[in-house]
Amino acid sequence: MSKTALRASLYQGPEFSGDVEANLAAVGRAADSASRAGADILVTPEMSISGYDIGELVAARAEPADGPIFDAVARITSETGVAVVYGYPERDGSVVYNSVQVVGADGSLVARYRKTHLFGELDRGHFVPGDRLVAQFDLDGVRCGLLICYDVEFPEAVRAHADSGTEFLIVPTGLMTPFDVVATHVVPARAYESQMFLAYVNRCGRESELQYCGLTCAIAPDGSELARAGRGEESLVVDIDTEMLARSRSINTHLADRRPDLYLHARKGIS
Repeated sequence: MSKTALRASLYQGPEFSGDVEANLAAVGRAADSASRAGADILVTPEMSISGYDIGELVAARAEPADGPIFDAVARITSETGVAVVYGYPERDGSVVYNSVQVVGADGSLVARYRKTHLFGELDRGHFVPGDRLVAQFDLDGVRCGLLICYDVEFPEAVRAHADSGTEFLIVPTGLMTPFDVVATHVVPARAYESQMFLAYVNRCGRESELQYCGLTCAIAPDGSELARAGRGEESLVVDIDTEMLARSRSINTHLADRRPDLYLHARKGIS
């Protein structure tokens, strides 16, 4: 691995619906595996600690950003030396967000993001949308950004990250059938059109009425697959190389060739 690369482990895990302790144990095992693989960061799926389609249990499992779940993940990162991206229902006063947090290898809070685009009643029945689109952090010289699941299906959200300097976009997700096209086509298109590395980390198995489709992937800025999971439990390890990113952006000049002056006028209805 070159000095310009960040090694990421992507954990496509089974669903322990509503069982926080079982999910924390699964993340701990994945972090151990990531450490043995030389990874700097472990990415887990959307709502990886609580379960996603858990109905009224969302309110019962929701807790503040610095609650017991954070403490447990901080112990995992401190013991393994691997930063962890995890999802959970975040309680802030009277409201609950669908959130992801990043805990550094030293057990400190590195970044937090609240899902801004809510998907159907599954989200809207339990969460309020976040109001901050771009959340970023730096790790080993790589500018990383966060979105959650449905967010990546909006090109404006990914482009906002490109405009803000994100090089590696991390997207925990809970993609279910029959929407496989998002993992197989939309995500590679987003990486290519916004010229960035993109990790899309899904669940597998069944939870309540949902059948998760797996297909976790890491996409390079040229649109090629660095790694692709199947339908079952799996861990992928990929290197995010900023030198490769610079080469891709010199060839695929979408960002430099845009005409934002025209786009702005079109939105305002100016001829």
